[in-house]
Amino acid sequence: MEDLLVEYPVVVECPVIWGDMDAFQHLNNTVYFKYFESARMAFFDKIGFENEKGEIGIGPILASTQCRFRIPLKYPDTVSIGARIVDMEGDRFTMLYRVVSHKHRKVAAEGDGLIIAYDYNASEKSQLPNVICQRINELQEKGL
Repeated sequence: MEDLLVEYPVVVECPVIWGDMDAFQHLNNTVYFKYFESARMAFFDKIGFENEKGEIGIGPILASTQCRFRIPLKYPDTVSIGARIVDMEGDRFTMLYRVVSHKHRKVAAEGDGLIIAYDYNASEKSQLPNVICQRINELQEKGL
């Protein structure tokens, strides 16, 4: 199963919760976005993006996101969610996500999110701080 997440420098685990299933007896589609959020926040924690927001007011904001469902998930199961960054530009990057079922040992869903650097003090988008770009590159190349 690790080979399914080898390209993802940040991986978190979450249980599939019985109460998150819908009337069709599979995991409700909104839960996948919560999984993406958990992986995204773990990635941001690893690179210290929240600290930068506190110091200079520039932090991440989600501009858009999408999901491609591969197999339905059901309780009981556990999933591993990977996050990685591609297409980093001056004020934005795309984060890719992959959700892997432990029970099925398969990819259950994949998605992406467009993240914009945002100046929370000025209420406008901003350039990515250089230190954040460096930390992203370090994490993806060799881990922090």
